[in-house]
Amino acid sequence: MGHVIVTAFISLDGIVTDPDGSGGTPAGGWAFRHGPETVGGDKFRLGELMDSGVLLLGRNTWELFSRLWPNRTDDFSTRMNKMTKVVASHSLTDLSAFPNSTLLPQPLTEYVRSEQRTIAVTGSLSVIRALQEADLVDEYRLMTMPSIVGAGEKLFGPADKPLHLRLVSQVPAGAASLATYTRDTMAG
Repeated sequence: MGHVIVTAFISLDGIVTDPDGSGGTPAGGWAFRHGPETVGGDKFRLGELMDSGVLLLGRNTWELFSRLWPNRTDDFSTRMNKMTKVVASHSLTDLSAFPNSTLLPQPLTEYVRSEQRTIAVTGSLSVIRALQEADLVDEYRLMTMPSIVGAGEKLFGPADKPLHLRLVSQVPAGAASLATYTRDTMAG
């Protein structure tokens, strides 16, 4: 099994839904209020993973990205368009709008366990929750925005058991900070 990385824009109060406002929620767009230097480019430091890994997306995030990235030609967008993308969806049939996209070839957890490349999951809260439930997330890269959103879905919900992570790095990113957490192999 490859390494599974979850990337997310997250508010100070743990909300991850509608950071760009595309969902039309009352508090939506909270991440993008902090300027392009905070949210633009390779803010999650995917780097070489964009060339050698897989981007795993749910239907809603794929649809959003398919309207956003294919029309851009900057270096990051070009790499995003070339990246292998696998979409977890039962309703999508035409993936031609976003280059290098294919449908999930088998059930989600089976696919993740069999994929040898590194998998990045962006947005797609239903996919993230399924991977969390199956204990398949190896790393979180969280861009914490200085916003209190108040309502919305949280990245971490009620859990059956505690999860202990290790802070690997924390760097400023415009008005936000990017923190990378991995499994804490020393904790029980």
